[in-house]
Amino acid sequence: MSDIFLRILPFFLVIGCGYLAAAFRYFSSEATDWLSRFVFYFALSAMLFRFAATLPLPDIFDVRFALAYLSACGSLYILVITVGLVRGEGLAVAALESQCAIIGNTGFLGLPMLVALLGNAAAGPVLLTLAIDLIVFSSLVVMFITVSREGRFSLTSVLRVLGGVIRNPMVVSISAGIIWSAFRLPLVGPFDAFLELLAGAATPAALFAIGASLAFHKAGRIGISLWLAGAKLVLHPLLVAAFAILVFTVDPFAAGVMIAAAAMPTAGNIFLLANHYRVAEARVSSVILFSTCASIVTLSLAISLVPNQ
Repeated sequence: MSDIFLRILPFFLVIGCGYLAAAFRYFSSEATDWLSRFVFYFALSAMLFRFAATLPLPDIFDVRFALAYLSACGSLYILVITVGLVRGEGLAVAALESQCAIIGNTGFLGLPMLVALLGNAAAGPVLLTLAIDLIVFSSLVVMFITVSREGRFSLTSVLRVLGGVIRNPMVVSISAGIIWSAFRLPLVGPFDAFLELLAGAATPAALFAIGASLAFHKAGRIGISLWLAGAKLVLHPLLVAAFAILVFTVDPFAAGVMIAAAAMPTAGNIFLLANHYRVAEARVSSVILFSTCASIVTLSLAISLVPNQ
């Protein structure tokens, strides 16, 4: 575990660099937003497309893997949303709390870190967990918030959510890469070099943006935030391990990657969602901050348990 800790430490040092840059006002909130946009729309999209385009479809999609991840996430989602409703929170807040507990920073942090530490074989499992997060659970939380606001479930709301999913750059880049791979199209020299160059900027820029964004987060409802951070860093990987290993008997390496992906801290884009709908912003901000700081330990443990490919 100590070896893994030392290997992931540079990733967190870049996050810390971004935090200090923003904390000392060398990097503004607006600059952080623009850097995140660059990563989201260009660098990370290039990385996702390149991985998807160069992997055979069976390396990306595995039915047992998908069912294990969906079952684990669904179980935790139901638990956290139930706890929120029992505490007297509205449906919108409870849904956002559930989102904090199951959606990790898989795109900005998980993919580059796990591929760097575990090799390209980790790319397929990480891409599948990311796709499920984006298509299933990111849609689900918007639907819950919409129902909470409008008091009903309408076809218009569903179409609006689906439109958002279809336009998501990460969904577009993964889908385009899978289609490219399915037709066995080559990535010719200059185009591949372009993608590699652009994708190379994703890891440092994403890590720096994560750190800078943390400097602008404010604490709120500490007790609840700690519960949600614990659910994300402890309950989520444990449930994933139970379903992947005991129920669906997923390939050991793929299961290990799935567990490591589940150990990622809460995704920063959940705060953008909370901010957009004006729901539990300070609470979501705290969960992101706490889970990111604590994940250096949980990630070290989770990654150290991944068997060799």
